[in-house]
Parts: sequence; C-alpha cells; structure tokens
Amino acid sequence: MFQTQVKIPRSPVNITFESRVMALGSCFAENIGKKMSDVYFDVEVNPFGVLYNPVSIRNSFGFLLQNKHFTSDDIFEYRSLWQSFSHSSLFSDISVEGCLDKINSRMNNACDFFRKTDILLITFGTAWVFEEKKSGRVVSNCHKLPASEFVRRRLSVEEIVDAYATLINEVIAQRPSVQLIFSVSPIRHWKDGAHENAISKSTLLLAIEALQQQFKQVYYFPAYEILMDELRDYRFYASDMLHPSDVAVDYIWSRFADTYFDETTLKTKKEAEQLAADLLHRPLLLGSEEFKKFQAAVEKRKAKLLVDHPFFSDRIK
Repeated sequence: MFQTQVKIPRSPVNITFESRVMALGSCFAENIGKKMSDVYFDVEVNPFGVLYNPVSIRNSFGFLLQNKHFTSDDIFEYRSLWQSFSHSSLFSDISVEGCLDKINSRMNNACDFFRKTDILLITFGTAWVFEEKKSGRVVSNCHKLPASEFVRRRLSVEEIVDAYATLINEVIAQRPSVQLIFSVSPIRHWKDGAHENAISKSTLLLAIEALQQQFKQVYYFPAYEILMDELRDYRFYASDMLHPSDVAVDYIWSRFADTYFDETTLKTKKEAEQLAADLLHRPLLLGSEEFKKFQAAVEKRKAKLLVDHPFFSDRIK
C-alpha cells in the first residue's frame, strides 16, 4: 500500500439523520456541510458566509446566541455597495434594505436552528486576522477596502483558547448536550507565505488541542492531516494546487462518515445518495416511455424512503 493512512478511531459522537448540525467556518466547513445537505441531513451551513479566522467564527456564534437583529448601523457603503464586516460579499447589495433583508432573513432562520442544534462543526482556516483601525474589531471580510484601514496580525494560541472557552460555556448553558467537532482547513493560505501558513495552521491545531483538554464536549476531525499526509499527491488538488480536488473532498467526506455515522446512518445515507442522484437525472427525451418508467421507479423509491424515515418529509422535494 503506497500510502500512509491517518488512523481515526470511531468517535463517541454519533451523527444521525435526526441530528441537527450547524457548520461554520472556512471552505472545508462549506464542503462537508454541502455533502450533508445533498443527502438530506438536517444541516445549516455558514449563515454568515465563509469565515476563515477563529475570532470571526466566534463572533458569529455570539450573534446567534444574542439573536441579533442587524440594522443600518451595522453596515457600511463602499463602491456603491452596502456591506457588513461580519458577512461575506454574498450579503452585499446596492441598497440598505436589500443588504439588511439578506442578512436578517438568514439570521432569523439560523437563530431558530441554533437553539435546537445538536452538533457544531467548526473549521478554522487561518490564525491571521484583519482588525479595522477605526474600531479595533476583527473583520470577517475586508470587502476590498484599502489595506491602510486595517492592522493585520496573527492570533496567539491563548487568545483563541480564551475566546472559545467563554463561547463553549455560553453554548453549553443553553444546550447542555451539544457536541463540538473542530477541524483545521487543509487549504493553504499561500498569500501569507509558506512559513507563515505553517505557523498559522500550527497555532490553530494547538488551540484546538487545548480546548479538547478543557472540555469533554470538544472533538477534533483531522481533515488537515488527511490531505497533508494521506493524500500528499498533486492529483488530489484542484488546478490552483491549493484547494482539494473533488476526489479529495469525496474521500475526506467518506472518512468523516466512517468516523461519526453508525451502520444504520451509513445504510440510510447510501439510499439517500441514490435517490438524490436519480432526482438530478436529466433525460435526453422528456416524454419517452423509458423516462416515464424511470420516473415511476424513482417515485416508488422516494415513497419507500419517506415511509421508512419520516424525518425526510420536509427535506426531499
């Protein structure tokens, strides 16, 4: 076997199709969250958009805990767009009303979901942050404002641990049974430089290790190690040679499933994957007898899945 496999023991955390899972963080959180959503898990993914640094992710959880309503005081105009330093550019708009409507409609759904969440998936991307000079706050997105308006610095392990120790205690106070799965994004932040990226990732890993030692509800999934050590070949990377390829994402997803899903969930996942693929099928000839038979078979499979697993009823369209 020409591979050094990262050994991951079966986790005591058991994610099922009845679990409510919220994923926040970098592109990896987005990837795993989408994989779960595609097969009808009950999941909420990045209601603020993709977040990279631990402080921005922590602040986002704070907004959810507060059930915050964003107003015009929370956004700003730059280059004819209204934007939020707490959100990605997906929420930007040409009008105040449009921007706030995008933010608050997503916030309302996320807050409702968060109050009943069983599992939090948190993915750190980088320990580097941008602080707005005017306010001193860490921003989630600079929105292409001039670099002179920000101070760029690297968080310390202690800063991250202190921020998350407070957050975890607040979350547990509201949801005593909640479990937190941390990971570090395997995507390199190459603009920081190779050495700086390595120090950044190490800072994140050390912070998560410290949180694991402090809280029994905190777990770690080694997505970073899988790509760096087990899939250390450029065929597992996208064309930019930094992001994981679709094959790599699929493989890490399979390792995630083996770690957190029991046999029943894995079996149901396989059925859901087949149904999802069938529902996406586009025929060459819409009215053909062959396609009508295919549709009937898919509807029969869908009906059986809904009878066997009623919790799918509001997830499968």
